[in-house]
Amino acid sequence: MTNLFTTSLFALCIALGLPFVQSSLSENVANHNFRQTVQTIADSTSGSGIIAPQAKPQLVSSQFSFTEGPAVDKKGNVYFTDQPNNKIWKYDIEGKLSVFMENSGRSNGMYFDQKGNLISCADENNQLWSISPQGKVTVLLKDFQGHTFNGPNDVWVDKSGGIYFTDPYYQRPYWKRQSPDPNLGGEKLYYLPKGASAAILLDDTFKQPNGLIGTPDGKILYVADIGDNKTYKYEIAGNGVLKNRQLFVNQGSDGMTIDNQGNVYLTGNGVTIYNKEGQKIEHIPIQAKWTANVCFGGKEKNLLFITASESVYTLKMQVKGVQ
Repeated sequence: MTNLFTTSLFALCIALGLPFVQSSLSENVANHNFRQTVQTIADSTSGSGIIAPQAKPQLVSSQFSFTEGPAVDKKGNVYFTDQPNNKIWKYDIEGKLSVFMENSGRSNGMYFDQKGNLISCADENNQLWSISPQGKVTVLLKDFQGHTFNGPNDVWVDKSGGIYFTDPYYQRPYWKRQSPDPNLGGEKLYYLPKGASAAILLDDTFKQPNGLIGTPDGKILYVADIGDNKTYKYEIAGNGVLKNRQLFVNQGSDGMTIDNQGNVYLTGNGVTIYNKEGQKIEHIPIQAKWTANVCFGGKEKNLLFITASESVYTLKMQVKGVQ
């Protein structure tokens, strides 16, 4: 048994770059050394164990005005918006930044569909867009029953190609109007079935809905009511229908994401992470006035990409993103 502990301890130390001293001590001492080493490892990593050992948020760039909407393609490249400058940027898997699209419709929240099109909340004219890999725009949605949307804000695409999106009202300096369409009747959650030309109203009980994300199995949808500082959890019954709305956590969020353990990532004051039971397991401070959004990118989908005011950051994780 002592040899087993010694071998395990040696392998663990080598893998994590920790010192190891060969010993011929008794089984109890070997056990004690092993526990001490594990504690040392735990002390050097995040409490949740989901952040890579010794990893800290790394600044990529601060050349932007306000960053939002990160979305990852199948290769791991991340696309994000600089909304005030009306651009969509690309952060590729080699760590290179480039402009993907000028005149991006003031894109905000974005998400890739299964065909590789970038679905965008283009709130310059309060529309929902599909942007091809070549940058060709198709307008999917212009209004709701003839009424102007507040400003589509965040979006999630299910496996069938259906699109969930939130529609809060945030006054924009580039709009001519100064108030919502009075006939729209509030800030709501909608669903656009694949191939449809009209959205379906799902929930009109929010104060100000914002971020949303679904689980990869298509069974659960999380939606943040940032105006009421709450995040809700729904069961997806199929065909876009939601049921069994439950309070998930007493915290709202701007953008959101989820990892392969089912943990949910909320933004605003840095990034706060909850497990699927709604228990807070981690908080990642970010040196920015506001942390707007987050997704996983990189070749292994284990790089947390964070949009925060004028900047974007990355953080190496021990969990991976899902699509």
